[in-house]
Amino acid sequence: MRNRSLSPATRAAQALRMIDEVTGAVVPPLDLSSTYARDADYALRQGNIYGREGGPTLAHAEAVLASLDGAEAALGFASGMSAAVALFETLRAGDHVVAPEVMYHGVVGWLMRMAELRGLEVDLVDASQPGALEAAIRPGQTRLVWAETPANPSWDVVDIGAVAAATHAAGARLAVDCTAAPPCTQLALELGADYAFQSGTKYLGGHSDLTAGVLSTNQVDETWAEVATVRKLMGTILSPFPAWLMVRGMRTLFLRYERASENALALAEWLEGHPGISKVLYPGLPSHPGYEVAKRQMTGGFGGMLSVLVKGTVEQTCDVVRFCEVFVPATSLGGVESLIEHRKVVEGPFSVVPETLIRISTGIEDIDDLRADLAQALERAL
Repeated sequence: MRNRSLSPATRAAQALRMIDEVTGAVVPPLDLSSTYARDADYALRQGNIYGREGGPTLAHAEAVLASLDGAEAALGFASGMSAAVALFETLRAGDHVVAPEVMYHGVVGWLMRMAELRGLEVDLVDASQPGALEAAIRPGQTRLVWAETPANPSWDVVDIGAVAAATHAAGARLAVDCTAAPPCTQLALELGADYAFQSGTKYLGGHSDLTAGVLSTNQVDETWAEVATVRKLMGTILSPFPAWLMVRGMRTLFLRYERASENALALAEWLEGHPGISKVLYPGLPSHPGYEVAKRQMTGGFGGMLSVLVKGTVEQTCDVVRFCEVFVPATSLGGVESLIEHRKVVEGPFSVVPETLIRISTGIEDIDDLRADLAQALERAL
């Protein structure tokens, strides 16, 4: 089942057909052991030695992800942040990093910390402007370009191929945060990225019941080996049970993402004409500046993430969130339930997000219920 001539949806649904040879169990086994006994000759039985370095369940999750991402290798981490940090830990003082100013705020915070404490040079640019990331690259000095597409929470779209060409011409490498566009819709490595990053907590897990981060690559070299070493030494490996949950989530990834995309597009189209909304940010709308690039890159749908700017005060914006009865007021995305949040509050005082922006993650509920819930909340608040 690792044959990539098969549809990725088939490979995902059967989790690479990991059927237990002894029992015939269709559900992949869960190995919770933290240590592994050697054989009579004191040799490793199947290469496993200690849980901090991995085990069979994590290896299976990484194999499924690598297959879907079209990667040579993948690594699972205890959280999305720990995966990003492991890659940044391969940088040295004086190295230059280019990244968007609007992206997941945790990564921005870590880069600023690295700049202050480690002497990393960081340029944060307006990636909503075509060519902005490319223009900030310094040949010979830039070592890593970090892109996020679509970018949280503005859902700006970056042309991965164009950024990859400029990055490689300068002797640097490109990492793309694909959290909002998992491999069922966007293949960053195929488009030219060196590393694909995702928060496995989101669409890969898909049920809001695990925390995980993943990296995948086709550049299996000294830098990749250093990332794996950082993971081991920092103790940030993905544990067996969340790895098993992530395998379960990836088996339904294509179906869940398709339904979430359908719901998000329907809401975006409806909200675009709503008198209480000044702007809808969703890459699946023709009015979105990145629509054409997104249509080319996101071949399996535009995803379940959208943001809206409310015509009203900050207090009224918060009221829209408070008055929802179907949407859950919580942080995260990519689960089966629909979530809503006032993003400025979540990101804190250094956020560049507009004060009237509401971020929405659509789940797999009935679209009529979701639309009706937002309609009554907007009516009450405004």
